[in-house]
Amino acid sequence: MSAYDPIARLYDAWSTGVVEDITFYVDEALASGGPVVELGVGTGRIAIPTAAAGVQVIGVDGSAGMLAVCAEEARKAGVADRLDLRLGDLRRPPVAERVPLVTCPFRAYLHLASDEERLEALAAARELLLPGGRLVFDVFAPSDEDIVETDGRWIEREPGIFERADWDLELQTLTLSVRGERGESSMTLWWLEPQRWQTLIAEAGFAVEACYGWFDRRPFTDGEDTVWIGRRT
Repeated sequence: MSAYDPIARLYDAWSTGVVEDITFYVDEALASGGPVVELGVGTGRIAIPTAAAGVQVIGVDGSAGMLAVCAEEARKAGVADRLDLRLGDLRRPPVAERVPLVTCPFRAYLHLASDEERLEALAAARELLLPGGRLVFDVFAPSDEDIVETDGRWIEREPGIFERADWDLELQTLTLSVRGERGESSMTLWWLEPQRWQTLIAEAGFAVEACYGWFDRRPFTDGEDTVWIGRRT
């Protein structure tokens, strides 16, 4: 069972404040012409607006519970015919189609625990792309300030929904826990420095087309967040 299954009915309320990346990914999908494969589609936070913009989306996720919510929300939004939802792993997505764009939003690649897994996932994404197609994803590495402010503390992220971050600087892991009336769960994320991501992207067969520091497309100079665009070589 996925760590997201117990919080599938809590997830949208937990992440309701996360909106800054939606327009960015929708614009990338529109520019590609579609269809788009979205890895880690979750409850459709980005896929549903993308489908609403007229782009066909193949959404892959490892949580059956999250996909069930996504299907319900797509029906409510009237875009179910533009969403093809599939249960599967980031490293082995069940997709035979070849597309101009693969995305992996909201730091989903941080669920990969080793460089071996990361390279496997990046290579799998590359195989889904047409020649010259692009992979777009975002990740983060925490700041010292973020760690000090959040480590080991339960914080009310949204009304009635509490989140706790336990950081391990030696292992570069974040154990993220969430609890609310509709469920609770914990998951581990592994972060890397941007330089390491750049190396892995190149090893997987991509040319780095851009590395942004935020979804407004400012060039990355420093900070926690990186948004990567790799073109299949």
